Amino acid sequence: MNGHIILKLNSASMKKYFLFTALLIFLIACHDTDKKNNQSYDKSLYPKNVIDLYQQIKQKPDSIGLRLLLVDALDSLNNPFAIREALLQMDSLTKKDSLNYGLWYRKAKLNENAKDTNAAIVCYNKAIHVYPSPDALLSLANLFAETKNKKALELCNQVDELKMGRAYNAHTNFIQGVYYARTGNKNAATQFFDACINNDYTYMVAYLEKGFILFDDKKYTEALKVFETASQVNNVYADAYYWQAKCNEALNDKKNALINYNNALALDKNLKEAADAIDRLK
Repeated sequence: MNGHIILKLNSASMKKYFLFTALLIFLIACHDTDKKNNQSYDKSLYPKNVIDLYQQIKQKPDSIGLRLLLVDALDSLNNPFAIREALLQMDSLTKKDSLNYGLWYRKAKLNENAKDTNAAIVCYNKAIHVYPSPDALLSLANLFAETKNKKALELCNQVDELKMGRAYNAHTNFIQGVYYARTGNKNAATQFFDACINNDYTYMVAYLEKGFILFDDKKYTEALKVFETASQVNNVYADAYYWQAKCNEALNDKKNALINYNNALALDKNLKEAADAIDRLK
């Protein structure tokens, strides 16, 4: 009897031991992950031009021009660590010159690249507070439109009142169209996308957005016509062929779907969705 009890106690103790060990390993792993996330990217892995800029900044730490060159170089690497480092450089610059419109605008763009919409909105607002340029107003309006914020329309009206010409009218039309598309008003969205195209017939994303509305409504033949028009306006626009292929596939036209998927992939080798579709339809 006593031996049996001892075995049960040992078994319970072992379970506690394994649970404790597992928990300890988990906590250590979390700590290591946090530590890695907080560490700077190994700068020796950057390209030579970036390393050279770091060295030049060490010699001239107060040079705004050198820091902005470094920010552009880091941003071009398309690396999350590099973008984070670029943002740290911008933090340093905006702390020293908080009333510089250009610095806040550049920082907002960097945050957009980093997919940090909230931080980008904050920076655009700071830029506009210094100088309400039409470009900053449009950039902020676009973020508001994508997040279904009605302030997008107010900012577009503000830009329209500046009477900057048809190119800016096309931008405001497009952003208004995006706002209405995201909030479910398809008729209004289509009207604004058409207005955008009337102001600038080369505004390719307006064709796409108009086509998406039709595609989502399963109006594949009508959507196909829109995407075909887009490829006629710009015959090297990969997305126009990709979405033609999507319409072809929805219409059970496998032959033309393959042709258009191949056209899209030929123009954009990174269009993985087209490559996957080709493999699927072969």
